[in-house]
Amino acid sequence: LFASISNAWLSGQWDIHQMSHPLPTTLITLALALKIGLAPLHTWMPEVLQGLDLTTGLILSTWQKLAPFCLLLQVQPANATLLLVLGITSTLVGGWGGLNQTQLRKILAYSSIAHLGWMILVLQFSPSLTFLTLLVYFIMTFSLFISFKISNATNINTLATSWAKAPALTSIIPLILLSLGGLPPMTGFLPKWLILQELTKQDLTPLATVAALSALL
Repeated sequence: LFASISNAWLSGQWDIHQMSHPLPTTLITLALALKIGLAPLHTWMPEVLQGLDLTTGLILSTWQKLAPFCLLLQVQPANATLLLVLGITSTLVGGWGGLNQTQLRKILAYSSIAHLGWMILVLQFSPSLTFLTLLVYFIMTFSLFISFKISNATNINTLATSWAKAPALTSIIPLILLSLGGLPPMTGFLPKWLILQELTKQDLTPLATVAALSALL
């Protein structure tokens, strides 16, 4: 709100398509980054997701990302560096944060941060690719949350004992997790591969390398 008001004040118009002044553009980008949980504005996300049940967590991880993303796509911030910094920080934080966690919801929160980082990296070069990544992420997250809900799993230990209760479901979960991690030939590998390709085309090979290495975590 503050960003859009200051934009109207500085430029004399309420339209978000032609945001020319750097101050409101940066403000609105940071505000939306905070809203979707991009690093370094991500600290609320793992804690909040951990405190929610799996259905509400699913809504927070998927549906709640749509509106800020639509705004980001429309604003198309002129400050390219800000988006790249937010994106690469998120992929790294998402990769590192998930290590040494036993709570599934926290791991999924860090996975969400990392995936959003990938989307933000490529946002200004190929919005359609961002949309594809978002769609694939939604499908994978939805499958995972529903699987956890059916097997009533909230931490890794529960997951280990769910084999006896639902063997078919328990055998599918690792596949979804590998897809979420971006392992070929799973679906989750496709958007990452295309994003790396796009970043290399834009002469951002060092950035693409760091992003690819962060995905290994």
